[in-house]
Amino acid sequence: MNKWLLRFASVLLIIGIMAGCSSDTGSDDNASEGTSTQTEEQTEEQDNTEQNEDAVAITISKDDGEEVIDEKEVPIEADAILMDILKENFDVEEEKGFITSIEGVAPEKDEEKAWMFFVNDELASVGANEYELAPGDEVTFDLQAWE
Repeated sequence: MNKWLLRFASVLLIIGIMAGCSSDTGSDDNASEGTSTQTEEQTEEQDNTEQNEDAVAITISKDDGEEVIDEKEVPIEADAILMDILKENFDVEEEKGFITSIEGVAPEKDEEKAWMFFVNDELASVGANEYELAPGDEVTFDLQAWE
């Protein structure tokens, strides 16, 4: 009698498992689809975070930031030089190492203005062709009056 009861219980258990698996298949698909979507979103967020860590924000403006001409977040590699990154991502004209025009914006002929650049809100002490960028830097080029 014990063998018969054990076999009957085993059959019921197998039927219960099969029934449970077949009705959960649809929800498993949804659950795994939700997990897949969540995993993709997490991966994308991580990629964006990593991208932001290896990027700099560059703003081109006029008159102490009163008019923003362009803004970009630009990926950089180690030891990137600001002038190289600027030329790769913007229309830049220079003369003897001095920037004369960015994105077609230049001072008028008799206007006493020049392109100044700031890194992390501090006026740079070297030229753009010597400045080595660091990930996360915020660079602003501003066409402003000489002082």
